[in-house]
Amino acid sequence: MTSVAALALTGCSRDSGGGGENGESASPGITDTTITFGITSPLTGSTAGPGNCTVDGAKAYFGVKNDEGGIKFGDGKTRTVEIKAYDDGYDPQKALANFQQMVSDGVFAAGLGLGTPTNRAWREAAIDEKVPQVLVQTGDPLFSDREKSPEQLGLVPTYLDEGAAFGDLLVESGEDHKVAILYQNDDYGKGYVEGFKGAIEDASNITVTDELTYEATDTSVDAQITELASTGADVIFNAMSITPLTIAALQKAQALDWLPSWFLPSNTSSPGAILEPGGADAFPGVYSVAFSQSSSSPAFQESDEGKAFLEAIDTYTDQDGAPAFPHCVWSWIGAATLEQAFTNMKEPTRESFMNALFDISDFSAPFMLEGSTIDTTTDGKPAVSNVQVQKYNGKGYDVADAIG
Repeated sequence: MTSVAALALTGCSRDSGGGGENGESASPGITDTTITFGITSPLTGSTAGPGNCTVDGAKAYFGVKNDEGGIKFGDGKTRTVEIKAYDDGYDPQKALANFQQMVSDGVFAAGLGLGTPTNRAWREAAIDEKVPQVLVQTGDPLFSDREKSPEQLGLVPTYLDEGAAFGDLLVESGEDHKVAILYQNDDYGKGYVEGFKGAIEDASNITVTDELTYEATDTSVDAQITELASTGADVIFNAMSITPLTIAALQKAQALDWLPSWFLPSNTSSPGAILEPGGADAFPGVYSVAFSQSSSSPAFQESDEGKAFLEAIDTYTDQDGAPAFPHCVWSWIGAATLEQAFTNMKEPTRESFMNALFDISDFSAPFMLEGSTIDTTTDGKPAVSNVQVQKYNGKGYDVADAIG
């Protein structure tokens, strides 16, 4: 169940831990020379593509930093970062077991991994153990509620924010639209729908024709797509997190000769991995949201920063070329945010780390779109809260200021 990706072992002895200037004891997982960070994510199964990316972006980022000598922390000591990765297969029970293994393995903190149900599965245990569960790649707002989740912080925009952005685009079009909704029957899908419905609540030009669900364990949504097609909707709001099902849904709609505009979540909108095999060119428009650059875009690959990213991905991970999923870039952004906290934590403790993490504002992390920055200072908000609606152009995405 567990696969370990360890970085920066050269010259790093496992001593009993360092101490701060005031003589306090170091938390588990940090020494004078190393710090250990754990990631549980689906490394196998239907969400393995994005799941592996949540690990690989961090592995690549810290691989570079480690080879440069490490990161100077706020207590004056220079440390390398060791990443331990665990496969949960998008199974909540495995995710919980992985966290329990992390505690046994002595990680300092954990996070960055993909999944709402999987991250929720070990949230309470992390609170009980006082282990930071940070920069998780789920848009569930629970992870940014500091009263309910004191050891947690989300990285990506909330599902409500993404759903609302879709709704706003439709409302602002001023045109009449009939919308069919298909969503995952869990907090992930419900969050998207809640945000979308909130945005269209008072709009007279938007009608919801039907609303269906599917389970994350389902192997087909053909019946749901067939039923939704019969409503004659010209837009489908598809809050889906499973890569094969998203592709199959696109293909089934075409087989039925139903060609609506599509709204897809940011984590299932990859041009190469989903839209191209799904035949997305057949539809009048496929829309998603973003807060970061795409590693598949020519502009990214031609920039000095993009070339450095791709070289690091090639050197430190098993990714083949430019990653197909945005989660590799998101994880790189998350790793850069962790570095900001590391450089400002004054003591080798989890408490000092969380204080530093919650004090980052207006940080322009690598590869973020204009207008998006890291801000961890607001209760109820993840590290990134701004999104930009984009339209698929056959290869990548362009900014969308209207539907059609």
